[in-house]
Amino acid sequence: MRYRKIPDETVRRLPIYLRGLLFSLEQGQVRISSQDLGGFIMIKPWQIRKDFSYFGGFGTRGRGYEITKLIKQIKKILKLDVVRKAALVGVGNLGSAVLAHEDFKTYGFDISAAFDNSPHKIGKKVNNVTIEDTVKLSSLKKRKIDLGIIAVPRKAAQETVDALVKAGIKGILNFSPCFITVPKRVKVITIDFTMDLARLPYYMPKS
Repeated sequence: MRYRKIPDETVRRLPIYLRGLLFSLEQGQVRISSQDLGGFIMIKPWQIRKDFSYFGGFGTRGRGYEITKLIKQIKKILKLDVVRKAALVGVGNLGSAVLAHEDFKTYGFDISAAFDNSPHKIGKKVNNVTIEDTVKLSSLKKRKIDLGIIAVPRKAAQETVDALVKAGIKGILNFSPCFITVPKRVKVITIDFTMDLARLPYYMPKS
C-alpha cells in the first residue's frame, strides 16, 4: 500500500495511536472515539482525525473507530503486519535490557540475533537469544534480517553501522550517543537519552 507524502510528525504519532488502541483493546473496549483516544494519549482529537485523514476514512461519524480494525490498518501502514526480524549489536546493560523488552514482540519485532565482541559474552544466552561474535554480522543477509539495533560505545558505532549496511541492513535503531552516516537507502532513527534528559529541566518549574 502506497500513500501520498505524509508529514514525518504524523508518522511519529501513529505508533502512539497504536499503543493507545492496544491498551484500550486489553481493557475490553470495542470502539473508541477520537475524543476518548486523544484524552488517553494526550493528543488533540482534531489532530488524530487529521492524521488519519491522510490514509482515508477509518471511523464512522458519531460512532468512532472499531478498535480491532483500526489496529490492523495502522499496523499495515507502518508495515508491522508481518514479523520483522532484527539483529542487536552490543549486549551490555542497555543491549541486554533491549533483548528482554517484551513490547518488541507486541509490535511484531523479533530480535532473533545478537552480537558482541566480548569473549566473555559470546556463546551466552539472553532471553533465549545466543550472543554471537560480531565477525559473523555478514550472515544477516542470508538470514533475511534487515533491521539492526546498535547499543555499542560511541567509538565503535560507525564501524558497526558500516558492517550492518554491508550485510544488507535497511533500517537501524541507534542507541549509541553519536551521529552516524549511512547511504540514502538506509533509514536511521537515533534515540539519545542524554539529549532528552537535557531538555527536561527547561520545562520544570523553578524551586
